Amino acid sequence: MIPQEGSNLPRPKFSAVLFDCDGVLVDSESITNAVLREMLIELGWDISQEECISIFIGKALKDQWEPILAHTGVRIDEQWITGFRQRRDVALRENLQAVPGALEAVKQISAAYCEKIACATGADRAKVEMQLSITRMAPFFGNRVYSGMEYAQSKPAPDVYLAAASGLHIDPSQAAVVEDTVTGVTAGVAAGATVFGYCPGGPISSTEEKLLAAGAAEVFTNMDQLPGLLTQK
Repeated sequence: MIPQEGSNLPRPKFSAVLFDCDGVLVDSESITNAVLREMLIELGWDISQEECISIFIGKALKDQWEPILAHTGVRIDEQWITGFRQRRDVALRENLQAVPGALEAVKQISAAYCEKIACATGADRAKVEMQLSITRMAPFFGNRVYSGMEYAQSKPAPDVYLAAASGLHIDPSQAAVVEDTVTGVTAGVAAGATVFGYCPGGPISSTEEKLLAAGAAEVFTNMDQLPGLLTQK
């Protein structure tokens, strides 16, 4: 139930909020990227941390086989990707934490939007559900988790955001999307949503300039700011 006019609870500014997961809700990118870099080095590609971040962050690994083939001569297949996911998940279970302030932000936004929030990610469903469970966010999203791997195209195509909007029975143009990468912002904009870009700084983070250039309506640097951007008294 949406809070009524005149109540003390914050009221939603949009019809729904669609959250990316990695880098927005959970601090997973550096963990995942370190495992990927280790495995690429094992294939013979002496790739730097910076290069690995630049090429792979925010993109589906299955779609990035060409640079791997070019540098290693190996065409990664489902078996290789499965092995990567297994090693990645072990590292995530040992080290994953929520993005600072994300759990409290989700609590506040959920209080305003009730079941009109969803997680729409380019990652595989098992990983996302595991991460939401570890960080105690799963109850806020319920079964409203959408994986780009289950649709024809993953981000930067808008498919996963269009599917999430359809699942919540809202017009995607009335949704707010929360993203942290150029790839994700591009997907949200292509879906017709208003995109808020999260830019905490650091080596994994996309710059404010890049997020705005990709079409983000506004960029914020701290999760404490997010409820105020999405709700009103």
